[in-house]
Amino acid sequence: MTASPHERAQTLLGVFAKHWEPGKVKTRLAQSIGESHAATLHALFVGTLIERFSQAGQRRMVAFWPPEAQGCFAGVVRDRWELVAQTSGDLGQRMQAFFVAALARAERIVVIGSDSPDLPVDMVQQAFDALANHDVVLGPAADGGYYLLGITRRIPPIFKGIAWSSCDVWSQTTARLKAAGIAWHSLPAWYDVDEPADLAALRQRLPAAAASDPPLARLAGDIASLLHKAGKK
Repeated sequence: MTASPHERAQTLLGVFAKHWEPGKVKTRLAQSIGESHAATLHALFVGTLIERFSQAGQRRMVAFWPPEAQGCFAGVVRDRWELVAQTSGDLGQRMQAFFVAALARAERIVVIGSDSPDLPVDMVQQAFDALANHDVVLGPAADGGYYLLGITRRIPPIFKGIAWSSCDVWSQTTARLKAAGIAWHSLPAWYDVDEPADLAALRQRLPAAAASDPPLARLAGDIASLLHKAGKK
């Protein structure tokens, strides 16, 4: 059952996403497939995640950027997700602001990004479950960052002094948790899609997952069509 907007829920899932403006998203992939195609790919990822996780958590929120893109996101989420604009600042400042506000709305908060469209849905439920016994849950990404962050009860000191978008995010974050004496739970590793090699790996994973996940089947076809238009196999 979905919690009402005025009711404090037990669980809340947030997705952080930028608007799919060419030149502003998937910039490393854009060097290979072009800015327009890279932006379309990002939009496909956002739409796929919104569809695949539309039943996860009692409340669901898309934290979008920039604020003026609300209309574009409203057309994608329809009535399945709440929309909230991200604050300004670096990624740490934006995530901290989201978590502070979300803790007034739910007991256990899990946030994922938009770079892992094939993230197994049960990973989010595992995170919610782990928050019953841990203050923080992290999902390590293969590139040295994390694809998921979950918290409950209090804001951990992990949002300042982190080298965001670097391979040191995981090590710096866990070092701060250790220093603060905060117990955390680690989920299985998963993959972000930022580079051409990441996209190739995603395409290799999709056929097996798509057999039981219709949105991923559509994504596989859409990616193939997009790369054909971009002159890539």
